[in-house]
Amino acid sequence: MTVLTRTDRSLIAQWWWTVDRWSVGAVICLITIGMVLSFAASPSIAVKFDYPIFHFVYRTLMYSIPAVGVLFFVSLLRPRHIRRLAAVVFVVSLVLIGLTLIIGQEVNGANRWIRIGPVSLQPSEFIKPAFVVLAAWLFAAGNKIPSFPGNALAGLLYVMVSILLVLQPDFGQLLLLSAVWGGMFFMAGIPLVWMAALGIGAVSGTLAAYAYVPHVTSRIDRFFNPEVGDTYQVDKAIEAFKEGGFVGLGPGEGRIKNVLPDAHTDFVFAVAGEEYGILACLVLVGIFCFIVARSYLRAMTANDQFMQLAGGGLVALFSLQTLINMGVNLNLLPAKGMTLPFVSYGGSSLFAMALTIGMLLAVTRRGWSSEHGVQRL
Repeated sequence: MTVLTRTDRSLIAQWWWTVDRWSVGAVICLITIGMVLSFAASPSIAVKFDYPIFHFVYRTLMYSIPAVGVLFFVSLLRPRHIRRLAAVVFVVSLVLIGLTLIIGQEVNGANRWIRIGPVSLQPSEFIKPAFVVLAAWLFAAGNKIPSFPGNALAGLLYVMVSILLVLQPDFGQLLLLSAVWGGMFFMAGIPLVWMAALGIGAVSGTLAAYAYVPHVTSRIDRFFNPEVGDTYQVDKAIEAFKEGGFVGLGPGEGRIKNVLPDAHTDFVFAVAGEEYGILACLVLVGIFCFIVARSYLRAMTANDQFMQLAGGGLVALFSLQTLINMGVNLNLLPAKGMTLPFVSYGGSSLFAMALTIGMLLAVTRRGWSSEHGVQRL
């Protein structure tokens, strides 16, 4: 049996002694919880579409194993390799998003999916972590080299991605990405006047979307006044939490999940509440908070601004997506189809989040130096 020691200079040994092992363990816990909840949430959905009863369970397992491989491989990379990977993923995702507007699959009036052979992809999921890393590099380079227009280029990337997301349309992803980019804008030390301008732009954009996009108008109106439209999904989600109480009805005993649309994806948190109770949901929330807190602290103590900004941005991406999903399930936010990281069913979202956390683990490894790699600990 091989023992990894601190004097071992192999790639795996260096990874083991520098990566946040507690966060790795917490992510594995989330993936395991996702597997367990797929048994509870997906059979009724599979039957509805005339699939074998454990169709989505098998696919979740099929996705989870290579996703863990992606997370592990990416977390091995050096910061400069993370930047290069992000550039490749960004360009490929940008092209694929453009193609979805031309030959993509239209679902509920939006072109967000593209089929490549037997695989359906949602490219906007992958462009998010790539954008965060590239924006972090541009902000950091702009601060380090005054003649380099890093801030302007980061803004240009944001505009490019925003236009494509609006054309799909996918205002939920745009809102998420805008919030993350705004946070990185602030962390980069941009003058407050620009922060004020960004805030005004965000408010103006939200008001314009509400005024001119019927889909956005309907969701916001239904959130503030349920009587003006259909709130079936959210109503059933709240009913599931009420049925579950503190300790839940028990594995396989839930009944609301059988009539809850998207129970295995957007509303898996409600399924957890019905079958395992509020206490189990609080444990799940605690695991997410644990990952966010540890990763943020490690990012903020990094010795390089790029790693601070990239780590902070990736943490924000992970945490805000979690917050939006749980907020929608609890009717604290307007309805938005967004998965719960590592827990909801979905190939694109799972692989994209594995890429996100892999990058986060890579840039928050102890002992990294952006110029010299791993230093002696």
